[in-house]
Amino acid sequence: MEFSIGELARRSGYAVQTVRYYEQNGLMPAPARTAGGQRRYDETQLRQLLFIRHARDLGFEVDAIRSLLRLAAHPDAPCNSVDAIARDHLAAITHKIARLSALRQEVTRMIEQCRRGRIAECRVIDALLSDRQTKASQRSRGIKKIGPSRKRDESRP
Repeated sequence: MEFSIGELARRSGYAVQTVRYYEQNGLMPAPARTAGGQRRYDETQLRQLLFIRHARDLGFEVDAIRSLLRLAAHPDAPCNSVDAIARDHLAAITHKIARLSALRQEVTRMIEQCRRGRIAECRVIDALLSDRQTKASQRSRGIKKIGPSRKRDESRP
């Protein structure tokens, strides 16, 4: 069964522009075209697009998905490379969760310090202004910000 780009987009849950983007960036192969130049897709390309969609839903980056698609084309090969990509992605997720947790703690602290008074006395505004001034001062002195959960090793240059 063949269908148009519009039908492929509808079946996959993507916009037509996204399908074209994936074609332009090598995630999807160039489709067959009719004599009139219309793109024509089949079930194989739909499955590939659904693979991409699921990988994107899991947060994989486009380059990782490209590699996974390349590896998936060789079903008899060992899956060490696939596992390595998944482990790298899991490590990135873990890092993001740690950063978000630290951000949640900081925003919670700011809110808890609020006295529910006027904006002029707002602890949230004070904290944001103070942090902005601290960062500007650090930038002017060449100090790089270290994530909220990491401490700077003062022995390193």
